[in-house]
Amino acid sequence: MKNVLVLGGTRFFGRRLVSRLIEAGADVTILTRGASEDPFGDKVQRLQADRTDPDALRQAVEGQQWDVVYDNICYTPEEAEQAAEIFAGRTGLYVLTSTLAVYDNADHPLQEGDFDPYNYPVQTNPERKYSYKEGKRLSEAVLFGRSNLAVAAVRFPIVLGTDDYTKRLWFHIEHAAQGEPIGLPAPDAQISFVHAEEAAACLQWIGEVKLEGPVNACSDGTVSVREIMGMIELEIGQTASLVSEASQEHQSPFGVPQDWVMSNARAAESGFTFWNVKAWMPELIRELAADLKKRP
Repeated sequence: MKNVLVLGGTRFFGRRLVSRLIEAGADVTILTRGASEDPFGDKVQRLQADRTDPDALRQAVEGQQWDVVYDNICYTPEEAEQAAEIFAGRTGLYVLTSTLAVYDNADHPLQEGDFDPYNYPVQTNPERKYSYKEGKRLSEAVLFGRSNLAVAAVRFPIVLGTDDYTKRLWFHIEHAAQGEPIGLPAPDAQISFVHAEEAAACLQWIGEVKLEGPVNACSDGTVSVREIMGMIELEIGQTASLVSEASQEHQSPFGVPQDWVMSNARAAESGFTFWNVKAWMPELIRELAADLKKRP
């Protein structure tokens, strides 16, 4: 994998992916609107375009080819269709960042076959408004329906890291520090997570081994919010009460109604080594709590 394009490479695990690719010696190009700065200097090439504008995207990539294209910012079937048309013949593998949310709830660890994008009907709407779940489902269906494009859809659960701009884990640490309640319906529900660096490493690996099709990518093991709050309590000496009902600003972003877990067996059996969630979660909490202690 020598020549790589990354759409959505300026923040969170996309930025980490770019850093890993540079360290591996790849020639990396990032496509950006130019609204966010990046730390890569002259280590990357840059294309400027709004990926939601197909004419601008087509013009930006005109005459170029890549071994792998990573798309971290495709959310609708229209964007997927545009990408399929533009990148067909321009890349050996197109890697879509997808999500655990494509699955319906189930009483078992979700496997790739529990959502079949190859036979999912593509139904668009004129307003181009979709839920996150439906947007990703339709994006996968559009891309896997194209015989002229090799595609991988990497389905991540909740991604966490010190640079998580949504501050989902930080929410729980801050609430504990301030003694505020946290509302969630099922505090003991088991949840799959993945660390941002682990997610970036998995994306890099998929591009290297050219693993096609849907691929679940999550840490080994699961953890509940109650267990997370126990880790937070050990770190900061305070814990928040978990309540079944709370106002919107106190609702946990991990508030799933039942177990929400996935199997990473396909990727693991293909050669990728995942981290253990109960090994990295306390360390991440420690890092975030240290930042909290520095604040006035």
